[in-house]
Amino acid sequence: MEIKAIKTEQDYNQALERLEVIFHAEIDTPDGDEAEVLSILIEKYEDAHYPIGIPDPIEAIKFRMEQMGMKQKDLAEVVGFTSRVSEILNKKRKLTLNMIRKLSASLNIPIEVLVQEY
Repeated sequence: MEIKAIKTEQDYNQALERLEVIFHAEIDTPDGDEAEVLSILIEKYEDAHYPIGIPDPIEAIKFRMEQMGMKQKDLAEVVGFTSRVSEILNKKRKLTLNMIRKLSASLNIPIEVLVQEY
């Protein structure tokens, strides 16, 4: 087991290849320990080089609606009229603070996502 810091894209690719080989290793074995350490190093490298940003507020709402099987009329119960929902989802109307609070509570979307500019 040769563990080293992942500093370059080549190091990263080598670590991914090795992890693929030992991914299903038993816990508390040398390969299992190596897989655990490699996964931590890979995650650290990915966080630094491939950060995932906060999603667009409206896209987050649409995604959550899809996950929950909601239609626009269902969202109207949260934010008001159906026409208002259509305007919001088409980015023609901004979310109000009251809407943000209701959407966060109803759809379980973090407020930090909903308050962003779009």
